[in-house]
Amino acid sequence: MPDPAPHIAVIGAGLGGLAAAISLRARGASVEVFEKNDHLGGKLNVREIDGFTFDLGPSIFTLPQIFRELFERAGRDMDDYLTLQRVTPQWRNFFENHLVLDLHEDPDRMRAELAKLPGDPAVHATELEAFLDYARGQYEAVEEGYFAAGLDTTWEMIRHYGLLGLHRGMDWTRRMDTAIAAHFHDESLRRVFEYFIKYVGSSAKDAPAFMNLMPIIQFDYGLWYVKGGMFELSNALGRLARELGVRIHTGTGVREICREGKKVTGVVLDDGSRVAADQVVSNMEVIPAHRELLGSSESQMKRLRRYQPACSGLVLHLGTDRVYPQLAHHNFFYSKDQSKHFDTVFRKGKLPDDPTIYLVAPTRTDPSKAPDGCDNIKILPHIPPVDPDQPLTPDDYLAFRDRVLDKLERMGLEGLRRHTIVEDMLTPPDLETMYRSNRGSIYGVVSDWRLNRGFKAPKKAKGYDNLWFVGGSANPGGGMPMVVLGGMKACDRLCAQLRMGS
Repeated sequence: MPDPAPHIAVIGAGLGGLAAAISLRARGASVEVFEKNDHLGGKLNVREIDGFTFDLGPSIFTLPQIFRELFERAGRDMDDYLTLQRVTPQWRNFFENHLVLDLHEDPDRMRAELAKLPGDPAVHATELEAFLDYARGQYEAVEEGYFAAGLDTTWEMIRHYGLLGLHRGMDWTRRMDTAIAAHFHDESLRRVFEYFIKYVGSSAKDAPAFMNLMPIIQFDYGLWYVKGGMFELSNALGRLARELGVRIHTGTGVREICREGKKVTGVVLDDGSRVAADQVVSNMEVIPAHRELLGSSESQMKRLRRYQPACSGLVLHLGTDRVYPQLAHHNFFYSKDQSKHFDTVFRKGKLPDDPTIYLVAPTRTDPSKAPDGCDNIKILPHIPPVDPDQPLTPDDYLAFRDRVLDKLERMGLEGLRRHTIVEDMLTPPDLETMYRSNRGSIYGVVSDWRLNRGFKAPKKAKGYDNLWFVGGSANPGGGMPMVVLGGMKACDRLCAQLRMGS
C-alpha cells in the first residue's frame, strides 16, 4: 500500500502561504489553510469608500513568469485567471528642482528622458547602459542559484557557486549606493536607482550591492497592473487553491504550534480546537511565530536578531474631487537629501523630516477605481517599524502626515488637502494588528549587509524537522514575486524531504 498523503497545515493565506498550499496540493498533499482575517492575500487587501477602491497593499506587479510557474504547477494557464496590463511610464520621478524624469522600458524613450538632465545626454545614456549591464549580471547570478535553486544559507551558496564564483558573479563586498555612485555622475539618477530598494523596504546605504539586480525586473521584464485591481491576484489564487481541493478557513486564527521534541504535530486555533498535521507551513513571520506560536526561549529569540524587520510605512489613501494630470500611475517625490532620509529611518529609527514619497494613481490605468472626474491616490513614505521601547503616538503619525501633504502640495499637487473628499490612513501599529507582521513591517526582513548579508530566514525552521516558513521573512524575501517563489521552493524542499514525486 502506498503511504497516505501527508496532511499539511498552512498558517496564513498571504501570497506565500497560498503559493505553498497550491504547490503542495498539486503534488498530492492534503492541505488546510488557516487565515485569521476574512480575506485571502494577506497584505494584498482592498478597501472601498464612497466609490473609491483602494488597494491597501502591494501596487506593483513584476516578474510575471514566476506567477505563471505557480499556475503551471497546478496544470492551469494564468491567462484564464488574470489579465495583465503593461504600465508605461514605469515610474515618474519628481525632484525639488522641478525636474520630472520618467522611467521607460523602451530604450529610445528612456534616452529621450535622459536629455532632460544637465550635461551630455550621450554620457548619461552610456552610464545607464553600463549600469543596466552590471545590474543584469547581478540578476543572472542571483537568479541562477538563490532564486532558481531556492538556496537558503551562506553554506548552500558556497556549495552551489563556489567561493570564487560567488565573488566573481555577485557584488558582495560593496553596498548598493556605493555601486550606484560608481556608475552615475548625475545625482538625480543616483537617487532614482537607490530607491529601487523600496521593493524590499530597506536602505541603499546598508543593503549589499547585489541588490542592484532590482531595476532589471522592470527594465527587462516590464511593470504590470492586474486588470480590475491588484486584489484580483488574491482572488485568482484563492479560486485556484479551492479548485485543487485546498481547504481554506478564513476568520480562523492560530494561537499555537504544537510540538513534541524536534517535531511539530499540528496547530491550536483561536477557539481552542486542535488540528493535527504531519507538516506545518507558517506564512506568519519568523520572529512573531517563534515568540507567539512556539514560545521560543530567550536564547532562541537571540539567534533570530539578524532577521530584524524591514521598514513600515504611513499608508494614506485619498480620494480627490479633481484629477492631477501631472501624475503617472507610479510616482516618486524625492527627498532633498536621500542619504539623510535613509539614515533617519533605518539607522536612527525616527520619522524623517523630508521623506522620499511613493505615490500611486491607479486611475491612469484603471479609471474604475474612482468616480468620474476624481483621483484615487495612495501615498506611502517609508518609516520605521514599531519600536516597543519608544512607541510613537497617534499625534506623531498625524504630524508626519501633515509634513507629507505639505511636501506634495509644495511639489505640484496644488490644493491636495482642499480637494480631498475621502481619506483613510494606516499606521505601523495598524499593520501589526491586521497582519501580525513583525512590528508592523511591510516587507518582512530587512536587507542589511551587516546583519544578514541580505539573506532572510531559511525556509526550514531551525530546530524542527517538519516546520517551514514562507513569506517576506523567509528566503528569498519580500515583494509579491519573491514570496510566491518562496512558497514554491518551500514546497520543493518539503516534498524532497518526504520523497514525494514531482
